[in-house]
Amino acid sequence: MGCSGDSDSFQEEKPEGEKKEVVDPNFHIYLCFGQSNMGGAGEIEIEDRTVDERFQVMSACDSDPVSLHRQPGSWYKAVPPLCSGDSKLSMIDYFGRTLVKKYFDIKVGVIVVAIGGARLDAFDKQGFREYYRQTDSWQKEQMDNYGGSPYARLVKMGQKAQQSGVIKGILFHQGESGGKTDNWPKEVEKIYNDLLVDLNLKSESVPLLVGELLYQDQGGICWGMNDIIATLPNVIENAHVISAEGCTGQDNFHFTSVGYRKLGIRYGEKMIELNNKNLSN
Repeated sequence: MGCSGDSDSFQEEKPEGEKKEVVDPNFHIYLCFGQSNMGGAGEIEIEDRTVDERFQVMSACDSDPVSLHRQPGSWYKAVPPLCSGDSKLSMIDYFGRTLVKKYFDIKVGVIVVAIGGARLDAFDKQGFREYYRQTDSWQKEQMDNYGGSPYARLVKMGQKAQQSGVIKGILFHQGESGGKTDNWPKEVEKIYNDLLVDLNLKSESVPLLVGELLYQDQGGICWGMNDIIATLPNVIENAHVISAEGCTGQDNFHFTSVGYRKLGIRYGEKMIELNNKNLSN
């Protein structure tokens, strides 16, 4: 379905007679969105294929039944790729691994919605329509895999996930396209706040973890955006920046598999730090 569909309708109809799932407070769910680094561009190696059963991914992409034999809205063991059949290894693979390694009594579920090369308005609740209208056909195709609106798909899958677990955080990685403007932090804030409202979440209990872009010394050409990313906690109180220092690059934009693993572990360590802080308060 393209952009002209009812992408702003978030309420998912429940099949008649479907048994209501029991919400497990120990099933921690994370919403993940962004550009191609969030989708993942690292080669999937043998070590990446061993995954704890407690780390799961909910399929969100319409092409998954063919490319990955996964049905959108269903949970699967988080064997990469997590985003779509066209994606590879990402930081989310090692974010989840870090959490299940630390906590033996929980499950971790991730939902990944990513559009390669997309500006931020592709993920905006209202702004996606104009973005879709003027963008290239290859990006339209990516957006169509999410029903036209990546935002609406993330909310729909988030609502589905809330039937079985609890959303504990939002992970974000974007900025290589159309990011280097003073408005970027406020635009991120709008998307974050919209997600909180549409999923009935509270900012104090759902942090936003935002990763830096590839550093200049690793071949990155968007490294200047990191100065803007650094200001995000000044705009969103519960936003936290994840350093990409030392994360190796394979080209001007994307991390290597080693870089993704390192960055993903840092996302996980930050979430553990925040959990510990909440427990001590």
